[in-house]
Amino acid sequence: MNVATGIPDFNAPVADHARKDFPLLNASMMVGEALERIRREGVGERVIYFYAVDEQRRLVGVVPTRRLLTASLEMPLRQIMVPRVVAIPATATVLDACEFFVLYKFLAFPVVDGQRRVVGVIDANLFAEEILEAGDSEGRQRSAAVLSPEFFEALGFRLEQIRGASPWRVFRFRFPWLLVTVTGGTLSAILAGFFQATLARSLVLAFFLTMVLGLNESVSAQSMSVTIHALRSVSVTWRWLATAFRREVATAALLGIACGLIVGVIAWIWRNDLRAAFVIGGSIALSLVTSCALGLGVPSLLHRFKLDPKIAAGPVTLALADFVALVIYFTSAWLVLQ
Repeated sequence: MNVATGIPDFNAPVADHARKDFPLLNASMMVGEALERIRREGVGERVIYFYAVDEQRRLVGVVPTRRLLTASLEMPLRQIMVPRVVAIPATATVLDACEFFVLYKFLAFPVVDGQRRVVGVIDANLFAEEILEAGDSEGRQRSAAVLSPEFFEALGFRLEQIRGASPWRVFRFRFPWLLVTVTGGTLSAILAGFFQATLARSLVLAFFLTMVLGLNESVSAQSMSVTIHALRSVSVTWRWLATAFRREVATAALLGIACGLIVGVIAWIWRNDLRAAFVIGGSIALSLVTSCALGLGVPSLLHRFKLDPKIAAGPVTLALADFVALVIYFTSAWLVLQ
């Protein structure tokens, strides 16, 4: 089955759209035997993964095509298959299957019954027509077999539109994350209350407070946007995170030094207070580094736990960035100006 001939009914059972023209491989086979079965039975119109079953025809693993073609003919299939398989229940709807594609970004899923026996295979081309028709004419002419990370993003946006038809549903989806902002703002206000004596001794600190928070939010938002865009095409690993963290910290250090120096000089010239200027400039330099780190870390963590960073990352990142910036700002002022 190539691109679906019509846009699927999202409430229809996914089993109705599952392909049946695929070979099942016995997990006890050797690679050579598996290839012989594939040649004998054929592969249907579109095969992305091969699925392995036990003696009761229950799903026990998935065999990526590349592994199957490059392994030794005498190697047992169990040694090259991936035992953990994400499968869609036969009772699921097309809308449920859509969520699987958005969440895991696989190109195909097996459909299994209550005994975990494979009853069909569903692939991303079921949704390709609906997604491609929203693009330009060039995009519609491209083969749906080549699915980029942007396809899954578009599919997720379409899913959000379907799920979010009711304003009340959208409210329940977004409001809990906005409570993070409310909580962060409340904690920041309480923190400022602890340092009211410090603010009273140097009023210039209050004048530049908005600028400090604005710079932190801008930098964290920039870092967050870059990270969310990168997460479309990469998986979050410690190696990737370490590399990205080093790059962001280096960038943040340059941004912090530049912005801190400019704002510090402005404060010094305006109020002729060198210590206050040092506090303002130094706090900006240090807090921008933490803001960049949060802009990278929060979306990556949300993505790792299968939460939508496009909705959740903004409130969480900005609330944390503001609070950390205020801690640095007020603590520096208390240490230098007391």
